[in-house]
Amino acid sequence: MIIKSSTFMTSAVKPSQYPDPGPPEIAFAGRSNVGKSSLINVLVNRKRLVKASSTPGRTRLVNFFNINDAFSFVDLPGYGYAKVPVSISRTWGPMIETYLQSRTSLKGVVMIVDIRRDPREGEFNLLDWLNHNQLDRIIVVTKADKFSKTKQKQRLAAIANGLSMRASDLILFSSKSRVGKELIWDKIEGLLDLENSAQTAETPCT
Repeated sequence: MIIKSSTFMTSAVKPSQYPDPGPPEIAFAGRSNVGKSSLINVLVNRKRLVKASSTPGRTRLVNFFNINDAFSFVDLPGYGYAKVPVSISRTWGPMIETYLQSRTSLKGVVMIVDIRRDPREGEFNLLDWLNHNQLDRIIVVTKADKFSKTKQKQRLAAIANGLSMRASDLILFSSKSRVGKELIWDKIEGLLDLENSAQTAETPCT
């Protein structure tokens, strides 16, 4: 994918604040501090399109980004950070579920897992929810540079086992080495199906 432009569109907490549906969207979801912002920035070749906070749990909105004037990336709030006030953390589940369930232009979800952490309730719940609602997903395991190649394989196997998947179902990624970037884009392009989306948009109603 050649990135010609990537711009922030808007932030939202409820559907009335979403951009008008139209171009296809890919959402990014994962636990707080999982490397979601870094992944998106690497994919679009920008250092700070998505601002990564030094304090986990700061992303509390659904953020929309226009990519190439052809599709959108949607950065969903991170979940599972214990130090976030309960009153705030309780709003995240409904906020994320409302977007995932109601957004007609959503084509798939990039679910992000930290290679250093075994899957827990948050990952299980998200994956079950995606499967139940028949949403396509790409599972990306971030921060690969934290381990040697041998340890990476061990961690991938452990994470895949925890998610009841095969290791080949996961994509290993590092924001430092850029490993996995092209494979992730291949998967995203498959979900976007931009050629057919454009044809559908141009076809007049009869």
